[in-house]
Parts: sequence; structure tokens; C-alpha cells
Amino acid sequence: MSFADMKKRSKTDLSSLIKETEKISNPNSFGDRDEGYWRPELDKSGNGYAVIRFLPAPEGEELPWARIWNHGFQGPGGWYIENSLTTLGQKDPVSEYNSQLWNSGIEANKEIARKQKRRLNYTSNVYIIKDPANPQNEGQVKLYRYGKKIFDKINDLMNPEFEDESPVNPFDLWEGANFKMKIRKVEGYSNYDKSEFEAPSALLDDDDRMEEIWNSQTSLKELVSPDKFKTFDELKTKLDRVLGLGATSTPTPNTEEVPFDGGQPYTPPPKPAAEETTSDDDDLGYFQKLAEEA
Repeated sequence: MSFADMKKRSKTDLSSLIKETEKISNPNSFGDRDEGYWRPELDKSGNGYAVIRFLPAPEGEELPWARIWNHGFQGPGGWYIENSLTTLGQKDPVSEYNSQLWNSGIEANKEIARKQKRRLNYTSNVYIIKDPANPQNEGQVKLYRYGKKIFDKINDLMNPEFEDESPVNPFDLWEGANFKMKIRKVEGYSNYDKSEFEAPSALLDDDDRMEEIWNSQTSLKELVSPDKFKTFDELKTKLDRVLGLGATSTPTPNTEEVPFDGGQPYTPPPKPAAEETTSDDDDLGYFQKLAEEA
């Protein structure tokens, strides 16, 4: 698809994206410091501010986001921080082990499974409009990894709740909207609740420059290509080392088997009050930091 074709169909792209968000809302339909990634920098108080624009799907790709499941937890043998093969619709050793724990019927095992559950994150190309902490990033295209909290805001803009609100495709270059990222530290965790989209507007009043920006994006399909994931055996070896598992470590299953995190969606029980302010977006930064130290 050419840049001119994309401009012609910019108004029709929203309906297809809305269908994709409906799939995510019904997961049963689905069988940063890294180079090129951007993260908003926080000040000493844990607050941060930036303005970005989510960009359309790269040329030849259908979606403006990549959807990736991962795991991050610590065992006696160190940290396990890996992408899950369930992203590709394949079996994953952590998901299988969590199902065994869950089906053991032992509450302590269920709690371990909850702590080891997979987490969902998204990656999109973004154009940095304002980055007060690192102004050298402004005007650049970067990959941005984010969690459910921010994706919900994207979804809300495309699927407004009230009839006096019109749906907006935030990824559109001409009729999308800039995203004002406002991060606060609440009870020790980063909170994104005050982040918001501005009124719809063109990213720039210059189609040539916007075409240049669009062409400079990183492929999102490449992020979820099979060669970017470790094999089942490689992940199983690491899982056994981290958790100290042996050949006879399989928990005794209960008579009634219930899939837990084995490529199927899982809704955790309510978190304790002290943890209610946590977000998947905060987890991402935490796991990235751990990965650097591993």
C-alpha cells in the first residue's frame, strides 16, 4: 500500500482496528531500553511527562501494534524474564507448569501460578512530539512498549462509551490525536490514569514529512516472528534452572483439570489493596530493568 493509498483509506481503517480491539476484549478468539525503544523518563519524584503520536501500521502490515505475552518472576535459580510462546499460539513451558500447579488442587500451588502468570504488552511505532527530559528524542520515530492501561485508553478513543462522542483512530496521521503522557508515582507505583488524548488533528501540515515519518518505522511483524522467540526446549531448560525443577517435580493433579495460563486467558483474583495501583505498564519497566541486571 502506498502512502497515497493510505491517505485515501485513512477514514476506513478505524472500523478494522475496532474489530481487532473487540478480539482482544474477547481473548478466546485468539488461539526499553533496547535499541530503538523509547521510554518516558521519570524525575526524582517518580513523575513524568511527554507527548507522543501513535503511528499507523508500517507498509505491508495490517495492525499498528504487536501483541506479546511474557513472563517475569524470580526463583531460587535467578530470574525468568522471557517472551511466551503463547504469543505465537504455541505451547509454552511456563503455561504448562502453571496449569499443573493450578490443577493440583493445592492453594499454595495456585498462588505460585498466579505469581508466575503471563502478562500482555503491546509495541507500537510512535513519533516523539515532546520529551522534556530528553529533548534530543523529539522529532524521532521510536518503538514504544506499553501495557493494558494505555491500550485501554486507545480502545476507549476508538470505541467511545457515550453517543455524543465520535470514534477516533489515534493511529491516523491526519485525523488521529496526540497522546499526552502524564505519569505519577502513587503508593510506590507508576500511575497513568491522568494520561489523555488531545483533540483530533493532523500530526503535521506537511504530507511529504509525514510520508518520511511513516517510511521510517520499524516492522512490528518482525517483533513476533518465530525466530525472535526461544524454543520450547530452551525455555524449559531455563525454567527448570530458575525454579530448581527436576524430572519428578510435576505437581499431583486434581481430578478436574482447569487450564491455567496455558495459552488461554486468565483472570486473576482481586489484588490486595496495597497492590491496586500497580499496572502492566509499570511491570514492563520493572522487568526491563531486571533483564538488564540478569
